[in-house]
Amino acid sequence: MSLPRIGVVIVTMGTRPRELEALLASVAKQDVAAERVVLVGNATSLDDVATDLLSMAGAVGAPDRTTPGAPRVTKVPLAENLGCPGGRNVGLERLCESGEVDVVVELDDDGLLIADDVFREVRRLFAQDPGLGIVGFRVADEEGRTERRWVPRLRAGDPMRGGPVTAFLGGGHAFSVPMLRQIGLWPGEFFFGHEETDLAWRALDGGWDIRYEPGLVLQHPRTSPARHAVYYRNTARNRVWLARRRLPAPLIPVYLGVWITLAMVRMRSLTGLKAWWGGFAEGVRTPAGERAPMRWRTVWRMTRLGRPPIL
Repeated sequence: MSLPRIGVVIVTMGTRPRELEALLASVAKQDVAAERVVLVGNATSLDDVATDLLSMAGAVGAPDRTTPGAPRVTKVPLAENLGCPGGRNVGLERLCESGEVDVVVELDDDGLLIADDVFREVRRLFAQDPGLGIVGFRVADEEGRTERRWVPRLRAGDPMRGGPVTAFLGGGHAFSVPMLRQIGLWPGEFFFGHEETDLAWRALDGGWDIRYEPGLVLQHPRTSPARHAVYYRNTARNRVWLARRRLPAPLIPVYLGVWITLAMVRMRSLTGLKAWWGGFAEGVRTPAGERAPMRWRTVWRMTRLGRPPIL
């Protein structure tokens, strides 16, 4: 059994220096070293980012490793903010084109790997199942609690129940490089919101498996996604784009009807309501990108896994 080589992508805007330092330290202490680490700066120079910790993991930008078993670390500062999926695509392209890794782990810059065997377990999972496309980590706060919205299934009462799922969290996960080469990368035009769903649906339609592994933990502070200024508008716009791009035509009005109802029931802010409907209108009137609807057998597969693509 060949053991896959691990790469890591971390995107930062330079606004969480202490959290990023802690994350890089947790990557450096893994008992299975990554082959490559790519740190992408969304509209930030990365000049002041944890150079001592990067040196612990390997020489920044050096063509050869300075320490046996240590990864090579590359910093990629970007002049503009490409959003989370756009920034991650920059790192993924570097790793996929290098030919040096078989699995890519992506981590939020305010997350933390609290165990030192995460990469070892990721490597084992992908080695034993060549059809595995995505492994989703369990996200937990500083007290070890996992919020319901962090569990990638409808029945979210037990966050410790792992297994096959139809979705994953963007904060901590691992991708098969062969899968990425087949289905493509993140939908960069989404900028923020529902990019995980677009990629997950493409993976399932491509015949790949998605697995939720609660034993792989990314510690992450409890926050609300609505903290982002673009949350309501992007959430609505991207949901419309997602439906137009990926769903069979008969399911598009069903999907959007369900989510309009849920959004209106949950909405507690007049400002948010206006932003949401503005985003919905934008999603309807603007190009959604290439239309490649999933096959009906994928719809049935997702239904059997407990989450048909209307929820």
